[in-house]
Amino acid sequence: MRGPHKIFRLIRTGATFQRTGAMTIALNFLDIHPNLRFLARFLGIPFLPFGLKGNKDLPPVARALTALGPAYIKFGQTLSTRPDIVGVELAAELQVLLDGLPPFPRKIAIKSIESELGVKVDEIFSDFSEPIAAASIAQVHKAILRDSGKPVAVKVLRPKVERAFQRDVDAFYLAAWLIKSLSPASRRLRPHAVVEHFEGVVLRELDLRLEASAADEFASTTKEDEGIIVPKIHWEFSSKHVLTMDWAEGININDIEELRNAGHDLESLSTRLIQLFLQQALRDGFFHADQHPGNLKVNELGEIITLDFGIMGRINTYTRRVYAEILYGFINQDYHRVAEVHFEAGYVPPDQDLDDFAQALRSVTEPILGMDASHISMGRLLSHLFEVTERFGMETRTELILLQRTMVVIEGVARSLNPKLNMWDASKPVVEDYIRKHVGPVAVFKDTMKTIKILSNVPPQLPELLNKISNNLESVEPNSSFFETKSVFVGILIGILASILGVYILTN
Repeated sequence: MRGPHKIFRLIRTGATFQRTGAMTIALNFLDIHPNLRFLARFLGIPFLPFGLKGNKDLPPVARALTALGPAYIKFGQTLSTRPDIVGVELAAELQVLLDGLPPFPRKIAIKSIESELGVKVDEIFSDFSEPIAAASIAQVHKAILRDSGKPVAVKVLRPKVERAFQRDVDAFYLAAWLIKSLSPASRRLRPHAVVEHFEGVVLRELDLRLEASAADEFASTTKEDEGIIVPKIHWEFSSKHVLTMDWAEGININDIEELRNAGHDLESLSTRLIQLFLQQALRDGFFHADQHPGNLKVNELGEIITLDFGIMGRINTYTRRVYAEILYGFINQDYHRVAEVHFEAGYVPPDQDLDDFAQALRSVTEPILGMDASHISMGRLLSHLFEVTERFGMETRTELILLQRTMVVIEGVARSLNPKLNMWDASKPVVEDYIRKHVGPVAVFKDTMKTIKILSNVPPQLPELLNKISNNLESVEPNSSFFETKSVFVGILIGILASILGVYILTN
């Protein structure tokens, strides 16, 4: 909480939740003690006039978040892909927030573009459409470049959205503190860390220069991959509040009937979607983390077009290896190894029993392996998995939040294309290829060579290093232990031998 004046915003949030019927759902979800639930409803009565009515056609929680503004909508969108936090049913309800939202007027978008780029819109574009898509933070217009006649998509931030976000995020932090205080069971989900992560993601989205940079990098890392298209960025017509990129013509990936009528192979598309994501995550450690149906199209050649690069994910080399080993273990039904990887990575507290955890993982996965996907209830599967992780004290891994949620969304899109998709079969080639290159003996050899190469750079620095050590030894007091002095010389000897060995290997 960064200021007492923000308390009113939280009061209005509570009043809006009460007025829309979302408060009951929230209190039940948080497993608040019945007496506290009654007290919350009773104390909220005087503040009801401060609450917003919202759209009565929406489900209660979505209705409340939409009424409260862009930051709340964005937060709801984030939670819609986190069934591990809000539960499967509420996550499904929040999916409505991913649909089109009311746009702001074209003339305001034009004013913003002219202010940002310092030039009249008519001088850049020969045509500038009404908004064709609107989200919580920005909206998109189709335009024609005057010089080349090339169609482009122009993304413009909503007016005053930065101010609205800064005002609301403080209320989120206070809410996280209250949730943690009133619901001890929620602590393993680390509500403060979730809000902190959300703040970081949205702050990046509020600067379209960062999105342009992300799109450019993503195009670079995927340029050799078949079946994926990343629109080109027009840097000269982009700024903090405006982003211009090539217009991508295609069929929305959730328009199944139109895709089928166009002759596309839906089974092939579903498999490629999964494999492209895993390649991005495992091979590059840089992936598109907002691949809901509105951001994916299919062109006439059957290539998948990715749009909206405001949310991108990164995972380091170690995390990639852990993630790959977990997937590989599940694919090969080696639950003991999967459990070991969880313990080695620190995902499960060391006081838990490894064999019991392996048995619990088996109970989650065995029922679905080899089963026709049309007979699998992903809701029940996720609910069981979350019960297992809670029982073994696993905390939410903030570094894996985007990876986990994107995997859930991608799987949902892929299964809309092919209800019988077998996730394990689709994932296996990519995971096995990664394991072979980065976890097996070849990977160990490569890592060893890298270490030797680094050590081989030591010899030129040895005179200076030995001089420093010599000076340090001269300052050693007479009563210093022999072991301490001996350790210094052992360290020098190891460094020299490693350096000589590195030079020998690299030069022979």
